[in-house]
Amino acid sequence: MAVALQATRAPDARGRSVFALGWLTGIVHFSLTVSWVVEVMNLHGGLPLPVAWAVMLFLASYLALYPALCAVLVGRAVKQFGVTGVWLAPACWVATEWLRGWVGGGFPWALLGTSQASVTPVIQLASVTGVFGVSALLALVSAAAAVVTVTRRPRHLWAAGGVMALVALVTALGSFRVAGGTLVSTGPVLKVGLVQGNVAQGQKWDLQFRQEITDRYLRLSRQVINVGARFVVWPEASTPFFFEAEPLRAEPIRALARETRTAILIGSDLFERDAAGDRIYNSAVMVGEDGTSRGSYSKMQLVPFGEYVPLKSLLFFIGSLVEKVSDVTHGTDPVVLEAGGVKTGVAICYEVVYPWITRAFAERGAELLTTITNDAWFGVSSAPYQHFEQASVRAVEQGRYLVRAANTGISGVVDPYGRTIVTTGLFEETAITQDVRLLQLRTIYSYLGDVVAWVCALAAAMVALTGRWRRHTP
Repeated sequence: MAVALQATRAPDARGRSVFALGWLTGIVHFSLTVSWVVEVMNLHGGLPLPVAWAVMLFLASYLALYPALCAVLVGRAVKQFGVTGVWLAPACWVATEWLRGWVGGGFPWALLGTSQASVTPVIQLASVTGVFGVSALLALVSAAAAVVTVTRRPRHLWAAGGVMALVALVTALGSFRVAGGTLVSTGPVLKVGLVQGNVAQGQKWDLQFRQEITDRYLRLSRQVINVGARFVVWPEASTPFFFEAEPLRAEPIRALARETRTAILIGSDLFERDAAGDRIYNSAVMVGEDGTSRGSYSKMQLVPFGEYVPLKSLLFFIGSLVEKVSDVTHGTDPVVLEAGGVKTGVAICYEVVYPWITRAFAERGAELLTTITNDAWFGVSSAPYQHFEQASVRAVEQGRYLVRAANTGISGVVDPYGRTIVTTGLFEETAITQDVRLLQLRTIYSYLGDVVAWVCALAAAMVALTGRWRRHTP
């Protein structure tokens, strides 16, 4: 709205002033959204508090470049087409938001559409358009508000009324979809057990806690198996050893699977050595009912400032955060793991914020979405809640149940409509079970992917390439 006012009421406004408005807005927004980075850098990166704050502000300032670019594009559209150009704001916003998910490995954290994760009727739109379609709808509402603020021309008022009608239609159709309940009444039922070990970050790789940690997870696993769980999920990096490289330490886990005829999904680092050198992967290993490994998936999208440092030559002073556990190598293939009658795609930690990763799992036949994480890094902050809500959107996009095992919480289960069925608290040792359904029916979004984002990117490119920076009569 500020961009629209600036561009329509200040004929001589330059791109720099519009950029500044967008950048300032972005800095404020992201400073609040990723404020948890301060605690991560301070407590786990060993940085003094002022430096940790500087790192967070640096990240927020970088992320703010995308709203700034959006502002410049909207300002350019208004200069070319008058008030009508404001209606291009949704395309510009989605294009830059989509770009943020790809540049430099991407950081699609807290996309605008995820704000509707708990608004069940509206978030159903994600099953058709993905989260970017929801972002577009919200941006369209904002554009309508901006338009009616700067003009009372009938055609724009009618268009704004059409936007309100569209919102009502989306809400009604979403409510109808949820009320139908097809996705929660079909498909084989599977009882899943989620184990939350609540292992302190400082203990995970401390040798004196190695056996205690393993025993804790085995005990919690027996707890959920004893009440009927046929598929048990451990969190990310839950084994304090390399699962495949240390068979003696892995044997009690394999023995539990054999003894109880239960599939167990293990979060563990995998180690490889060859002529090219040593490599460590952050992985998930599926242990079948016979105790053998049925396959593994290695994390493809690594966590910035957690598993690698962006712009490391510039930010060399925070490299210690990842050097404590050595560099992590990214995986390359979205493997679907199968055992115990379940085919599941496993998003590890931060990967669940990437819509295209869970879509790749659904394309390959995943009947259940699983995400494993260690959110101990985040402490008691907004990050674990943000992380969980973003995961719930993936369930709607793919029309799948989503189960989440987190070392320190929040663990839980989300149904295919994005509704949270059960959750745990933060920083508590616990284990829970929940019936889910294995589904094969794919959503429209699963087939089409991010068509909305591509169309918006094309529209934004046309705005950027059309004409000069000049003002037309509204």
